[in-house]
Amino acid sequence: MVSRAWYYFRLGYATYLTFLLGYVSTLITVYFLAIKNIPDLLAIFPRFAPFAALATVIGVPLSVAIGWVHLKRSNLYSSEADIGVEANPWNYKLIPGYWREALVPALYAELRLLHQLANKGSVVSDDDQKELDSLEGKLKMLIEGGFIGTPRRRMDV
Repeated sequence: MVSRAWYYFRLGYATYLTFLLGYVSTLITVYFLAIKNIPDLLAIFPRFAPFAALATVIGVPLSVAIGWVHLKRSNLYSSEADIGVEANPWNYKLIPGYWREALVPALYAELRLLHQLANKGSVVSDDDQKELDSLEGKLKMLIEGGFIGTPRRRMDV
């Protein structure tokens, strides 16, 4: 419960409060420390509101373009996503809900039945037998709530 509240706090603070305060603070700082001290710029922007409006009209599309490049044209976002995937414990554990309650148990039952049928027909090689046993063990482990693979940090979620 505390960890969820901490996550929501960080998300709300970083995404909304800090963003808004940072944006307004930057506008105020640039206007009152830079423009007020440069007479030529002060002649163009004698008041704060027109400066803030122009900065917003230019800054928002520029920020959208930079964000688009970050997501679509650079390797930065894919690297961030890779780190998130590696750190996500759900990539090594079965998601609760219908995955754990219905889909994977059905897959497990189907694999067991096919395995039994293949054994009766003596069509399974030793290598295939080992692979089927391994898959059955992994599915059973997931259904029971365990981990498979090697997550960076094991934790009960």
